[in-house]
Parts: sequence; structure tokens; C-alpha cells
Amino acid sequence: MTECEILIVGGGPAGSTAAWKLVEAGFDVTILEKSDFPRTKLCAGWITPRVLKDLEINIDEYPHTIQKFNRLNYYFFQKLKLPISTTQFSIRRYEFDDWLLKRSNAKVYHHKVKNINQENEHFVVDDMFRAKILIGAGGTHCPVYKNFFIQISPRDESNRIITLEQEFPYQVSDHQCHLWMVENKLTGYSWYVPKGNNYLNIGIGGTLNGIRSENSSIKFHWAKLIEKLKIQGLIRDIKFNPKGYNYYLRDKNPITQIKNLYLVGDAVGLATIDMGEGIGPAVQSGILAAEAIINQSDYSVKSISKFSIPSILFGKFISY
Repeated sequence: MTECEILIVGGGPAGSTAAWKLVEAGFDVTILEKSDFPRTKLCAGWITPRVLKDLEINIDEYPHTIQKFNRLNYYFFQKLKLPISTTQFSIRRYEFDDWLLKRSNAKVYHHKVKNINQENEHFVVDDMFRAKILIGAGGTHCPVYKNFFIQISPRDESNRIITLEQEFPYQVSDHQCHLWMVENKLTGYSWYVPKGNNYLNIGIGGTLNGIRSENSSIKFHWAKLIEKLKIQGLIRDIKFNPKGYNYYLRDKNPITQIKNLYLVGDAVGLATIDMGEGIGPAVQSGILAAEAIINQSDYSVKSISKFSIPSILFGKFISY
């Protein structure tokens, strides 16, 4: 039996950020991660200046690629173009998540959690790992959420987002970020996000209920996106094999703590309700959970903004 003070299920940005802060404070932290890192992670990879600040990342010292954007190009209803002057960034999750996990200096085990039992004041995972404090950072399907929170804090299905996307090496001709909002009656948007080292991420996301109400499908909207990108000359000669995933936008009052149990990141459902941004809220929740444990105080995500647009608008006043 491996014992530690704090056990974290999930090594993505939320879990690794919490671990980073807790290890710095002197706690014995173990992370259980079902995937071998580095691993492919579907995500547009958009991060705000706030993320870099929270993670104390100096972009000149970060060992991987960070693509800087001085403008985001929004398109509404296939007609209106609205370029916004701002400072924003994109990263490759393949690199970013691995770097964060290693930087945490926590002990990491490649392990897929199956069973979690509570024995007196301890949590025991698969009769192999034991700790007094358990943090669920395993994303939408986090086993900590399913075991302890699903009955008292059920997710609102109207907040469920489904996506299709693909990231691939590509010699991009346009290094700007493009975002197409509410096209073809989609309750969501599609994107074209260049990455460093000649990588490109394209994708589409929308609410499951909204797509169903139009008797449509995410594949229909994907086909429309590819058609548009080809017509505009943004892509060519690519064989597409998109993958999908789902997650939840921010709910009104999610329960995030039950005594020594904590939820962070997508295990809570914290993506912003306007842009579906998940990395920033995940990082902030990891920091807040760690601070609550360190200070022996209550943990809440109320201070995390529900919106991304303010950080985009004010990004133009930040220089890097």
C-alpha cells in the first residue's frame, strides 16, 4: 500500500497545478494518471495572459512552443467580421500538460482508478493507494466525482458541450486565430488556431441540446467548417480524422468540497459560459483548492470568472 498525505486523481492542468502548490508547501503528494505522459489531448490550446501569470510561466524560459496572438478574428452569422486587438496565446497540450506535471515534483503513478473506498479518515484507491485528502482532477468522467459528488451535485445537461477537432503538423499560411460564431444555427463556434512549430488545431464545439434541437449533428457542422476552410485557402491536402469529447460549462452553484474531498477543473465543470475556455478555470481551481488545504479553510470556485470575454478585451493592455 502506497501512502501519502494527499492523493490527486488526474494529472492535467488542474491536478498538476494543485500538486505544484501543495508540494511547494511541503505536503507529500501523489498523482494517479491513467495516461502515459506526454499524451495527445484534444484541445484548441488557447490560454490567456492570466494563465501564464497564475502558473508563473515566463514565456522566454518555457522550454516548448507558445504562439502569441496580437489579434483574435471573430466572425458572426457568416457576415460580420470583428477583429479584436488583444494579447492571447496558444500551446500544445501534448507539451504543456507534460511540463506542468513534471514541474509539480509530485510522485506520479500511471494508474487508472477503478474503486475508491473510505476507511475511517482515509481514502483507499484500488487497495493500492491511501491518503487522508483526496482531490478529483480526472476531467468530465472523474471517478472522484462519480463516487462522491454525482448525487448531491448533478450536472446540468443544458451545459454539456460536444466537440470535434484535430491537431496536426501543417505549414500554415495564415498565422492568425480565427473564430466563427453561431454559424449554421450552431449554439457554439468553430476555430482555426495555429500553434508553434508548424502545428494547427481546427475544431468545432456546441451545446448538445442546441444541436439536437436543430435535428443536426456535430459531424454536419464539422463538414461545413472543412468546406469553409478549403474555400478560404486555409487548409489543403489534409486527410481528416477528427476526434470528439465532451465537457460542461460552468454551473451556478457546483459543490466542490466534502470535508477532505475536493474537485477541480473539468471534474467540477468550470468552462466559461461564453467561450468554453477550460484551461484558465482549471488552473485557478487547482490553486484555490491547494490554498484551502494549506490554510485549512473552505474551498470555493466563486471567485473564478464565468466569462472569457473580459480577459480577451483587457488582454490588449498586457505586453509580453
